[in-house]
Parts: sequence; structure tokens; C-alpha cells
Amino acid sequence: MLELVTPGMERVNAFILSRTGSEVTMIPEVANHLISSGGKRLRPMLTLATAALCGYSGDGDVKLAAAVEFMHTATLLHDDVVDGSEMRRGKLAARMLWGNEASVLVGDFLLGQAFKMMVEVGSLEALRILAEAASVIAEGEVMQLAAAKNTATTEDEYLAVIRGKTAALFAAACEVGPVIANRPREEQAAARSYGMNLGVAFQLVDDALDYGGREAKLGKKVGDDFREGKITLPVVLAYRRGSAEERAFWKRTLENGEAEDADLAEALRLLVKHGAIDDTIARARHYGAIARDALALFQDRPAAKALLDVVEFVTARAH
Repeated sequence: MLELVTPGMERVNAFILSRTGSEVTMIPEVANHLISSGGKRLRPMLTLATAALCGYSGDGDVKLAAAVEFMHTATLLHDDVVDGSEMRRGKLAARMLWGNEASVLVGDFLLGQAFKMMVEVGSLEALRILAEAASVIAEGEVMQLAAAKNTATTEDEYLAVIRGKTAALFAAACEVGPVIANRPREEQAAARSYGMNLGVAFQLVDDALDYGGREAKLGKKVGDDFREGKITLPVVLAYRRGSAEERAFWKRTLENGEAEDADLAEALRLLVKHGAIDDTIARARHYGAIARDALALFQDRPAAKALLDVVEFVTARAH
């Protein structure tokens, strides 16, 4: 994957830096704090890779990839404010350094820049897809807010949240490649399906790692989801499978917000007892398999191997 997209990503990174400039000093400071903090840049890579998969030649893929990264960065700035997060990618979150107001407003600036880039590409369909994704992401975040601290959240309801807040941008990032390459609808749909299911797998692995990962790899503290009272799939599964006493524990710590320092260890014990972390990873692998099957349409193309490797990378993070 890296071999395939490195030349394009160098152009994307240069383009990103050129578009964070502003006479308002705080804007590039806040934006570059997050943009230069070592994220995987997976979403823009997917835009470049799916465009290459479809034989695209031009610079539209670079602009759309940069737009996708700006959208993602904006959502991270907004998320950290909503969640009250202290760390992001192993560094202090922007809100801890510049405050909540600056984080929200710089996120808005980046969204505006993203849409300017989309317009420059000149594809009304690509603009529609990414604009729709921006709307769905916001809906997913509001759905998560409604589901937050609600232990009665079902697995279906939780999957609807992550399809919105995480997978929608993966899907859009993959779909715009074949769109600007003027490929048939079935190829556009296949790329979208790949991205959507990869995005679900990605988030489920993240959910599992929050309880079973290592801080150095996570870029945040293990158990942050628990401390923030987030209901994620491991908790949904453990709550459903637990005794009345165990459910009372989840209600006290997450719903009522009465978690104490020692409660994280008990939460981990219950998650392990009910196989909730392992089963969340198994669910992620299921969605990864759907993503792989979506690429069958492109199996004779060199770039397809790189995209298959990404599925393996996403699900292997859980080991």
C-alpha cells in the first residue's frame, strides 16, 4: 500500500500544509498540532489507492485525498471537545492547549477548506459523496451522544452509530476514486462497500484495543472509553451476557458516572469473563471479510493486492 501511494501522499502532505495557512495565527498552530502528530493518514491513502485501482490519471485524487484528511482532522478536533479527551495520538489534545472554542472553530475552518478543494476538482458527484459523508458523520456523532451512558444500547444501534461516525468517511474516501476515474456504477459501489466495511472493522478493533491494547500503540490511555462513559461494543456484549449484579456495575460506572479508579480493573475482568473483547475482534474480522469480497471485482488489478493488505493491517492491530 505504501509503495503504491507514497508519491501521491508526498503531494497530498504538501497540499495539506499549503492549505492550513491563515493570517489568523492560531489557525495554523492548532491545525498543524494535529496534522503533524503522526496519524496513519489511512483515509487519504485509500482515496489515492482506489483512484489508482481504477486507472485514474490527473491531480483530482490528490485534492480529494487532502479534503478527506481535513474532514477527518476536523472531526477529531470536534470529538475531543465533545468527549472531553485529554490526549490525542500520544500528545495533549488541541483543546488542552488552546481551549474548546479554538478547537471547534479551527475544525470548522478545516471543513471549509475541504469543501473548497472538492469544488476545485470539478466533479459534482465526488462533491455530493463527500458532502453526504460530512452530514452522516455529524448524524453519527449525535447518535453516539444519545447512546452515551445508555447501557440498554443494542448491538444494532451501536453498529448504526459507527457506520455513521467512522465508516461513512472510509466509504466516501474509497468511492470518489472510481467516480473521478469515470468508472461504471458497479465499480463505484464495490469500492464504497469495501470502504464501509473496512471502516466498521477499523472502529471495532479500536473499541477492543481501548480495553486490551497498549498505550504506546493507542496514542491515548487504555480505558479512556470507560473513563468517558462510552458504551462501545465490548460493553454492549458484556452487559447483555452479565448477571443482574454485573449489569448494576455497568449502570453505576457508565450510566451514573460513579466510576472509581479500581473500577477499570473490574470492567476488564467482566469483559474477559464474557469474551467481549475477543468477540468484538471476531466481529471486526467478519466485516473485514466483507471488505475483501467487495474487491473481487478488481482482483486482476495490481492495486487490489494493496487494498487487501490494508484489511489485514486493520484487523491485525488487534493482536
